[in-house]
Formats: sequence, C-alpha cells, structure tokens
Amino acid sequence: MSHPRQEAVGDRFDPQLMQHARERTWAALQGIRARMQPGISEDEAKAMALEVFQKLGMERLWHPVIIRIGPNTTKTYRERSEPGVRLGENDIYFIDLGLVFSGHEGDAGDTFVTGHAPQQQACAEAARQLFHLVADAWRSRGLSGEALYAFAERQAEAIGWRLNHEIKGHRVSDFPHAVHKAGDLGELGERPSSGLWILEIQIAHPTEPYGAFYEDLLTA
Repeated sequence: MSHPRQEAVGDRFDPQLMQHARERTWAALQGIRARMQPGISEDEAKAMALEVFQKLGMERLWHPVIIRIGPNTTKTYRERSEPGVRLGENDIYFIDLGLVFSGHEGDAGDTFVTGHAPQQQACAEAARQLFHLVADAWRSRGLSGEALYAFAERQAEAIGWRLNHEIKGHRVSDFPHAVHKAGDLGELGERPSSGLWILEIQIAHPTEPYGAFYEDLLTA
C-alpha cells in the first residue's frame, strides 16, 4: 500500500477542524477526570461521560468510550475488563476517547491516579514521557511509523517499563477514517505526516498488575 493511499482524506477534510476536534476531545477527557471519584465503576464512569460529551457538542463517538481502572489498565482496547472493579482511594485509571466534532475525529488518552499511589503515578508519568520522547524523535529524526515503535520499545525498557506491542497507533481524519484502511502507525514504512496519525503508548509494570496509556495526534 502506498503512502499517499494511507494518508488519503475526504473532500470535507480541514486541518483546522482536526485541531478543533483534538482540543474538544481533550476537554472532554478532562471533564471526565474531574468527575472520577473513588468508588465509581467503569460502567458508571462511561455513563457519566455522556453528560460531558453533550455539554461539549459532540456529534458522535467513532470508537467506544474506554475507561480502565486498576488491574484493567493492563488490558488493550480489544480486551474486556474484569467486572466489578471500582476506583480505589489510592488507585490508577485511564481514559481513552474517540469523538467526532464538526465531522472530524478526535482521539485522546491519558492516565491518572487517585490519592497516594507513587508507583502508579510513576507509571502514568512514564507513559507521558515515552509519548513525548517518541513524538520528538518523529519531529527531529523523521522516523517511519515502524521505527517509532522500535524506538518506543527501547526507551520503555531503558526506564523499566514493558511496552504493549499490540497498541501501535492509527489514522484519524474526517469521519470515517476507516474507509481509507490505512493500517496501524507501527506498520507504516515511511514518515507519517503531521495532523493525521495518533501515536499511542501503552505500558505496564513488568511484574505488578497495572499499566498506563497516553495518546495524542502527532503534530509538527
């Protein structure tokens, strides 16, 4: 598959609207974070999230809302959460949103900690650190998608975390991006263009049952 085909967009595509969708999706994520309290379940959190989306004028979801708590933070988006998990007083959780605003797809994910959980906090910060290291390598070295994830694996190991190899980023565009069948960012053999690809980083503690997730749009 050629690079132009993998970066194809629709007639309505507008880079400024992509940035608008990105900003609105991050606002939604922070709105959910502000409402996350110990005792809440993942299903309750997802139901609460719909109120946040309505206030921000979301048009639709382009992927299901994913909220993982505690041991479920090691699971990929394809895996089902273990039922009955509720947010603890000193706990970790992440939010992963795929929302459509003005016909364009936003995708954002981040990890947070409640109370005093220093090891889990270090995990959340490591996911953000890895994201920025990889994004900076894309900007400064022009790495391909494949090379970005090879770099991410080396960096994760260097700081003591395990990179989840099943999570390798993807395209976004004017809705629906899926018509272009672009594949994963981690399979792209050329340098991804700005404003079209989501870099996803998911890590886990090498021995303990928790992990962290961070994703955002790659932008120059």
